[in-house]
Amino acid sequence: MNLPQSGAGVMTLPPSVNISKAAALRDAGAFMLDVREPFEYAEYHMPGAVLIPLGELTGRLNEVPKDRPVVVVCRSGNRSQVGRNILKQAGFTAVTSMDGGMRAWRNAGLPVTQ
Repeated sequence: MNLPQSGAGVMTLPPSVNISKAAALRDAGAFMLDVREPFEYAEYHMPGAVLIPLGELTGRLNEVPKDRPVVVVCRSGNRSQVGRNILKQAGFTAVTSMDGGMRAWRNAGLPVTQ
């Protein structure tokens, strides 16, 4: 996937991406950050996604890499926007939110782990 670059090779991403673009970013090595609650993640999640519940994100920013694009996901797309904003305020530049959340991901037939 070819993404726009800005400055010294820093990847720029739109505020949000659809599930097909999120899947392409995942396949290209993006860090998939799931900000749902543990019980939601346990029900089903994206293979390889890392769970950091939204309420814990500010205290666990050191677990999110700054050298890879980050796609924030949640159940329907609302909490992921908040998570994206938290990361942006913390200095992350290559971060986006996945529209539609894990509901849309699963409904599109994309892989989930249960």
